[in-house]
Formats: sequence, structure tokens, C-alpha cells
Amino acid sequence: MKTQIKKFIRTLWCHRAYAFWLLPLTFILVGYFTILKDLPSPTKLGVYDVPLATKIYDRNGILLFDIFTDQNRSLVPLSDIPKYVQEATISIEDKDFYHHGAINPIGGMLRAISATILGKQLQGGSTITQQLVKSALLTPQRTITRKIKEIILSYWVETAYSKDKILEMYLNQVPYGGTAWGISTASEKYFGKSVKDLTLAEAALLAGLPQAPTLYSPFGNNPDLAIQRQKEVLRRMMEDGYISKDQQESAVNTPLVFTKPTNIKAPHFVMYVKEQLVEKYGEQMVERGGLKVYTTLDADLQEYAQATVAAEVVDLATTHVTNGAALITNPATGEILSMVGSVDYFATPSGGFNVTTALRQPGSSIKPINYAIGIERKLVTPATMFLDIPTCFGVTNQAAYCPKNYDGKFHGPVQLRFALGNSYNIPAVKMLYINTVRDMVASASAFGLSTIQNPDNYGLSLTLGGGEVRMVDMATAFGVFANGGIKKDLVAIRKVLDRNGKILDEYTDPNLDKDIPSQLLLKGTRVLSPETTFLISHILLDNNARQDAFGPSSSLIIPGHTVSVKTGTTDDLRDNWTIGYTPNMLVATWVGNNDNSPMNRYLVSGVTGAAPIWNILMRRALLGKSDIWPKQPEGIVGAQICTTSGLLPPNSDGDDKGCATRFEYFIKGTVPTERENLKQAVVLDKTTGDLAAPGVTDNTEVKEKQILKDAMSTYCIDCQHADNKAVFVK
Repeated sequence: MKTQIKKFIRTLWCHRAYAFWLLPLTFILVGYFTILKDLPSPTKLGVYDVPLATKIYDRNGILLFDIFTDQNRSLVPLSDIPKYVQEATISIEDKDFYHHGAINPIGGMLRAISATILGKQLQGGSTITQQLVKSALLTPQRTITRKIKEIILSYWVETAYSKDKILEMYLNQVPYGGTAWGISTASEKYFGKSVKDLTLAEAALLAGLPQAPTLYSPFGNNPDLAIQRQKEVLRRMMEDGYISKDQQESAVNTPLVFTKPTNIKAPHFVMYVKEQLVEKYGEQMVERGGLKVYTTLDADLQEYAQATVAAEVVDLATTHVTNGAALITNPATGEILSMVGSVDYFATPSGGFNVTTALRQPGSSIKPINYAIGIERKLVTPATMFLDIPTCFGVTNQAAYCPKNYDGKFHGPVQLRFALGNSYNIPAVKMLYINTVRDMVASASAFGLSTIQNPDNYGLSLTLGGGEVRMVDMATAFGVFANGGIKKDLVAIRKVLDRNGKILDEYTDPNLDKDIPSQLLLKGTRVLSPETTFLISHILLDNNARQDAFGPSSSLIIPGHTVSVKTGTTDDLRDNWTIGYTPNMLVATWVGNNDNSPMNRYLVSGVTGAAPIWNILMRRALLGKSDIWPKQPEGIVGAQICTTSGLLPPNSDGDDKGCATRFEYFIKGTVPTERENLKQAVVLDKTTGDLAAPGVTDNTEVKEKQILKDAMSTYCIDCQHADNKAVFVK
């Protein structure tokens, strides 16, 4: 191509006397063949072709959704469309529609700048005429050539038709989402009524859809966006003088009753997939391009998960739990096998809300990441002793932060394995104090928790769930542990074919369709070492390490399978989680309320609420699969340690009485070298676990071989022992 251009330039130079004529002729020819030759005629605006159906399938070819199963276009004249439907559309899409020509460069530019500065979706930069041309006559490609065609056709359309006719064609032509092409069909689809019977509130919601039908759909994964968009339309109508302030407020407060679609399986997942398709291929291609989309979903597992979540949430009604969610993935490939976003997608008003993609607080389920950071940096080992005693942390210009354990007790010296297994809060906060919030935030982002970003926004409560996350991101983060330190982004789409069967996109992974993935085949970003992930996974599968808090026979046990699992309940009882995994299966569950109201404190705990749902789904997901232990890396060694201090047993000579021991795993080079030599006795209150007050002997017991002062100087940075009751951290 470069050679041809150079040759063309030399030719022009040699014939520069004729360049005055050659250049314009060249531009005319180029313009004709690239723009004008295939320019469609505006007369096609009156002809409505039935689009080709886009079909979404599960991984086994089971049809989940046929976007145009019930496609039907009803044409209505402008005179039969209520005035406030027209006014709502003009306000939000093209305020000066009746006062400018085909394009509105100044107004469009100002709207775009205003939207950017104010951070709002006020209006698009295109006129209604341009939007009609884009929707009806052109492809969704964003190229300079297409934009030139759009401008030429817009002027052509404005010459051929009146403004009223253009508005009528727009309202009958543009997509309102899914099967709804045109305002009449949209009215029937969303509200089950004729367009002439729409209320102002309903008209405002529909007017807001064409800008981004999938994003603003009340049936989408975030129906709240549809309501926000409706309020924006009503505000614009009031500002433009179409309605009064009282009418605006009345419409905002008018409840909307939707007619929800029923011809859809796995609706939250399908809408999740559709959003991804629209982002990549555009609304027009997805809505009527005849795509065939094969997803990662297992329809049978999905149906089982939906039924399980619904049934279990009903049983939790007395605990003030109204909603539940579940996500099942293959961590080795990142494939989403099941996604239950809410109890009932078809319930009103918020069934379409997808908890798996919404922001919620993770509670203690985020603790493994905190401890993994400390282990990875070799600051701690599974044998490191923390003091689970009353502790307050000083915060500049704020009251001291004094975390409490879920059971309201203090457990004295406790090693990391048991602190994490039993999910004690105070050791977790001390671990974060050592790691620093800044390192925790940086590592959380590396794990895939993209919503935890600015360390200035968080304190030490971050390790107890003080930052909002998405369930899909938590599945990615826990997948790092399942994958021996490799992060795999979640995948929902396996293959996309166009209308002619050409493959547009296909996901490939060496572990696809394998029952037992080999860790040697894992490809992706390494977040943690295999040694650290092995230690975290081993702690989370150790029933002995958690039984003080959860008992020996909890819902966290899956008979016949080795499963690593962590629960999480927020302090305010608004979110209750359970996330567990093996190398080839991950299940995350959640229960709570969409309105963030707290659950019953006495009936929802770490082993109730989400845990029974998790147990049922994990049993079903692992049915017929082999038991797989985490693979032990070569860099892991074992040693016998003392059960209290975590140090090596004392020598047999001297006055040492020896110690009770247990076996523990370590990363090579981190096995303790110091031998236990604890002789000092400490008096503890048997009820609270606190240090007993000096001279008090009632309800106390002597704990041998515990030296709190030595432990504090070793494991509690910048601590001072104040009154034998609490440790204060500067």
C-alpha cells in the first residue's frame, strides 16, 4: 500500500500542472466508492424488516433465550401516541428537535460536555433524526465513514419528511429492549397495555430506554438503573416546561407494575451475558443480528440451584431474610456454571436485581486474603501466635477502634491456623495492622476485587468486610486459592457465531471439559505462590481448626470430599456469605435483603443462613466427581510444634516440662528455629477469657506456659500493656 501511495504522489508531481483537476476528481471517486456507492435510501424507513433471532444456549446446546421468539411490531400514527410520550422522548433525546436541522453540532457538543463535567447521562450528542438513521439504515460500526453516511442521510431524511413524520418513524423504529421495537410493542411488553393508556410515569421510563436498552432495562441485572433513568427523564420534562413540579413528583412516586417475560431460563445469567454481548457487538447486532451464543452455563445445575435458593430462603423467613443468591464456577477455567441473582427474577419489584454482580460487604469471608498476604511476605506462618484479648487501635481524630469477636468472647493465645479457621476478629485485625491497609488494598485488586481501590477510604475493619465487593469478584479471588495462585477471570460465553455460522469469538482453555484439571495446565496471572495458596486452602479445609466456633459436624463439611470453605457475616447482619472450593468447583452463596435491612441476630450465624444453601449446592456440584486434595508444592515442609506458642518443642534436658505438640505445614525457610521455654503462669477469667484482675481468684484458672509479655513484644507491634485488661495499639 505504501508503494502505491508513493507511486501516486510521484505521478501527481510529474503531472503537477494537472493536479488542480486530478485532486478534486480523486476525492470525488474515493468518496463515491467508500461512502455514496452503498448509501441506503431513506425510503427504506417505511419498510420494517423482521430481524433475525439471536439465540442464547447453555454449554450443552439447551436454549436459554430466544430474543425474538415473540417479536411483533405494531405501527401507530403519531396522533395515537400520547403527547407526554412524545415530549418525554424529545426532552431526554433531543431537546431542540423541532428547532434545528438534521444535525445539531453546537447543542450536541454542549450536551456531551455537560454530561462529562457533571458525570450524568443527560442526552446523547445525536439528534433524533440521526438516531433514526443509525437504527434503521446503518450498521452499528463506529467509523468515520459511517458517521459521514449518517450525516448525509440525516440531511436527506429531513428534506424528504416532516419533523412530525420523523418523530413518528423514530417512535415506531427504535429498539426499547429485547422484542420491543417501537413504542407500541414496548408498551405491551413492559406494562401489558396499549400505548394510548400509558401513564406519565410509564411513558418516562420507556422514553429513557432507547439510549441503552440493555443497561436501562427494568428486567436487567440492575433494575434500579431503569428507575434512575426514569427520574432523569421526568426532571428534564419539568425543566423543559412540559410538566409541572407537582406532576414530576407525582410521577416519581407512582409505583410501576411490570409485565415480566416468562420465556427465559436462567434470566439473571442471560441478562449478564447480554450486557457483555452488547458491550462488544453493539445493541443492534445483539438485538437483531441472528447471533448464536453458546455460554458456559449448565442448565441442569442452574435449575437445581434456583430451586434450592428459593426453597431455603423461604425457610429463613423467620430470620428476616427475603433474598438469596448463588454462583457456581469452575475455578480452573473461570467458567460460570450457575448464576442465581435473586430468589425470583419474575417477582416484583426487585426480582431482576442481580446480587452476584451487586456491591455487598463480604464480612469475614475476605479474611483469607489478609492472612495470605502475611504468609506470602513471610511475616507469619500458620503457627504464628496471636493474642485474642481486648485490644484497641488508635485512630487519628477518631474514637479508638476496639474490635470484638462474633461470639463476644476472647480466646487468649491462638495460632493463625485456628484464628482463621474459627474466624476470630481480633487476630485478623492485628494481621491487617501488620500488613497495612495499603498493602491489603493493593493485593485485593490483584486478586480481582476491583471495587477495593483507594486505601484512604478504609481502616482496619477492612479485614472484617468493611469494603464493598461483588460476588463474581469474590469467586475470582477464591479461585486464586483453588488454582494454586493463578487468577482466572470469570467467563460466561464459550462461542459466538454470526448469522452465517462464522465464529466471531471463542473461549479456549486447556482445562475445558476436564473433570480433574491438572495444575500444570493452568495459565493466567500469578497472584500468590503455590506454597501460600496451599497453606490457606489447607487451613480452610481443616475441620479441627474451625470446630471451636462451628462445631465438629457443621454445614461446612461435604461428606466424601475435601473442600476449603469460609463463611462471612457482617457486623450489622446485612450480609451473610459462604464461599468454598475444590480445584475443580467453587460455590458462593449469600442471603440478606435487597434493602440492606439487618437479619435476625440470633438466628443467622456463620453456620446458618448461607451455609446450608452452600452445602446443598456443593454436594450437587461435586456429585460423581473424584475427591481432590490441594496439591502440595515442593516448597512446603512439615514440623512438630508446641500447641500454644507455635515454637519447636523444648529440649529434653533442664527444667522444661515439655509441651503438647501438633503437626504443622510451613514454607521452606519459615519453620521456627526457637524452642519453647515458657514457665510463667498467667491467670485468666474463665468466662470472658480476659486477663484476671490482680488478686482476684474466683472464676479464674491458671494457664501454664503462656508468656503474654513476650508474646506481645513478638507479635503485637507497638503495643503496651495498660491495666492487665486491654492492649492499646498506637
